[in-house]
Formats: sequence, C-alpha cells, structure tokens
Amino acid sequence: MRPLDADNTCASVEIDPEKPLLIVDVDEVLALFMHGFGRFVAARGYELRVDRFALFQNIYRHGESEHLDLASGRTLFDDFFRFAAEDIDPAPDAAHSLRKLAHAGVTIVVLTNAPPHAREPRSRWLAKHGMDYPMIINQGVKGAAIAELAARTQKPVAFVDDLIGNLDSAAEAAPHVSRFQLVADARLRGLAPCAPDRHRRIDHWPQLYDALAEALGVNLP
Repeated sequence: MRPLDADNTCASVEIDPEKPLLIVDVDEVLALFMHGFGRFVAARGYELRVDRFALFQNIYRHGESEHLDLASGRTLFDDFFRFAAEDIDPAPDAAHSLRKLAHAGVTIVVLTNAPPHAREPRSRWLAKHGMDYPMIINQGVKGAAIAELAARTQKPVAFVDDLIGNLDSAAEAAPHVSRFQLVADARLRGLAPCAPDRHRRIDHWPQLYDALAEALGVNLP
C-alpha cells in the first residue's frame, strides 16, 4: 500500500510535469458509496431511500415520511467513515480503466471529500481494489486543489466527479482542465443534476476511458 502523505496537501503529491494528469473523485465515481452507506444505516435501524440526489435527506426511520434531521445524518456519515469506510463496492471497470491510463503514462491523483479520520481506511480501500494512487482528503469544493495540481504539469489535465458543484468550481479555478461527470450508481443517474453544456456526462467507465484518453492525448492500450 502506498504510504500516506504526512501533510495531506497538493504539494505533498508528486506530479510529473511531462505527463498528463487525471484527478478523480471516489464516491459514486470509483466507489458505489450509496450502496455501502445504505447497508451501514440499515444495520443502525434506519433505511436509505434513494428518491433524490442527496445524502442526509434520503435517510429515514422505518415507517416515517420525514427524513432524518441533518445533525443525526451527519453523525451517521461520520460513523460510517469511522467504522465501515472499507465496506464499499468499487464502481464497475473503474480500476481497470485507471490501470490502463496509468500504463499509458497518465499521472493519477485521487481527490476525495471525506472526514479526516477516513484517510487511512480510504487509502486501504483504494489499495484493496487496485487503485493505489496518491490521495488527498479535501474539504469543500475542489476547484482550488485542482488548479494547484494542474499548474504543476505542462500536459493536458482532466477531472472526474459526480457533483456539479465540484465541476463548476473546477471550471472557474482551472478552465483549461477537461471536466467529466460520472454517476456510478444507476439509481442516482436520473436524479443527478447535470450541465452537459459545461461538463461532459458519461456514466460508464469503458466509455469514459475512451473520452479521457482522447482528452489527455494518450494512445489507447
């Protein structure tokens, strides 16, 4: 397993200025987060109803029509990353696609929003599923981090996330970066806000792999 960076900053991640760069999210991009989180809340006596593109507003007590209050939802979220962060299935074909891009000379950096205490279990999860790439735990929108990472290579850069807010932030902070939206959980795809005029939407990794290879200027293996 790749050793954890001591300071968890963009500067701590090695970027080759002569290689293209892919920055990629984890939840609902590399990982089927809502499936794993649903199992966790069910074991705690709640249910996850996927009826909107949200997190805490989808958690209910059995038989109730009002979703759980946000403070209780946040506690469950933090506890999930404390006790069950490794109980998530990988998104189909994600690891294989990243491996091919890495073999083609692309630098890959994982940029994930998660609580600080998720750092070690999330790193173990990535290693377990064949995605042992440098990882940064981010808080808030991702544009500043993307701009900082992208500035360190002379080659093309691409960013993949499921959330429009992060993609819009990247567009504002680093407009030269190619942006792609992927929503790995089929239950969420029809609910997820998208902006195809600003960010290309591709929900399956084999097709996204082709688009990324083109955007990053690498030869398909």
